[in-house]
Amino acid sequence: MSDAAPSREEIQARLKDVGGRDDAAIDLGETALWLAALDRPNVALDRYRAHLADLAAALPRGKPSANDMAAALCDMLVRANGYAGDQQNYDDDQNANLIRVIDRRKGLPVSLGILMIDAGTRAGWTVHGLSFPYHFLVRVDHGNARAVLDPFNGTPVSPADMRTLLKSFNAEADLEPAFYQPVAKRDVLVRLQNNLKSRAVQLRRFDRAAELVEHILMFAPDLPPLWRELGVLKVACGLVNEAVAAAEHYQEVAENDAQRHDAAKLVQKIKSHLN
Repeated sequence: MSDAAPSREEIQARLKDVGGRDDAAIDLGETALWLAALDRPNVALDRYRAHLADLAAALPRGKPSANDMAAALCDMLVRANGYAGDQQNYDDDQNANLIRVIDRRKGLPVSLGILMIDAGTRAGWTVHGLSFPYHFLVRVDHGNARAVLDPFNGTPVSPADMRTLLKSFNAEADLEPAFYQPVAKRDVLVRLQNNLKSRAVQLRRFDRAAELVEHILMFAPDLPPLWRELGVLKVACGLVNEAVAAAEHYQEVAENDAQRHDAAKLVQKIKSHLN
């Protein structure tokens, strides 16, 4: 690999290539670096790739118990490499950019979770992100045994811990079987980028939010709600023709009658701005 920084065109081509792959063929750590590079031009990636390889090399080979694997991932990330959740500046965009996460050794639950998943996968382990809401968690599988860990705090978590964590966000919520289920690597990357997009929307930076949705659509082009969101954001940016194009694509990729009806209404509503 070259030590030169990749061009924006090269990164976009790589992300679009990921968009055409099966989920199992996605290199999670590498793809997260490409996404980070979109916001960090002129940064060469080789030393970050080497760091990802070093994290994996630090894990014990073979397959210890699920609990031992979870403990090893926490030790590798927190104690051996000094990573921590950014408690003081949680909403800092740097926490969702894997390049800056590696530089600063700080991040969000999902960005730190990507480091754990990538390292464990490279070591031959079965490691997934979970569909747990509000706070990203990681699951390690070993045969029929499973262990869950919190990458933000670098600790294993029990079902009781998960319930407490869930209720800290929503007092009315309770654990559901779905919250223990693994999510696809593509969905982990979407969740990473959604952190940036949500903050951009909160700040009313609709141009930035639209750009981030376009980044997601490079590697996840078949998610109809994202095309809808892009259309709405383009309207907020005053780019009505681009909004129409996004809404019409939403109509093309709609997965059911409800989405097709919604898409048709959205196209009509946006086109009314042109008259």
